[in-house]
Amino acid sequence: MKIFFSIFYNKYVLAIAFFVVWMLFIDQRDVFYVWQQKHQLQALQLKKQYYEAQIKQVQSDLDNLQHNPAAIEKFAREKYLMKKPNEDVFIVQGDVFHN
Repeated sequence: MKIFFSIFYNKYVLAIAFFVVWMLFIDQRDVFYVWQQKHQLQALQLKKQYYEAQIKQVQSDLDNLQHNPAAIEKFAREKYLMKKPNEDVFIVQGDVFHN
């Protein structure tokens, strides 16, 4: 029992214990802050991957539009509802037939 108290009251053990408590709970960048920042970094990396994939898709579409006249016509018909002369365009919304 006396050995336990002598180890616990040792100045080095107290200093190390104080340092550990300080770094885990009291410091500005404690364990919880680092954990939160790590998860935020992972979320941002996922967003980065998503946007990089979107950039590749848009660049591919742009290249296709610049070199393929059929793609230009398809894009104009789908996005801007353009039509050829003597042609009718009917727009059907998906939830019209839903009961």
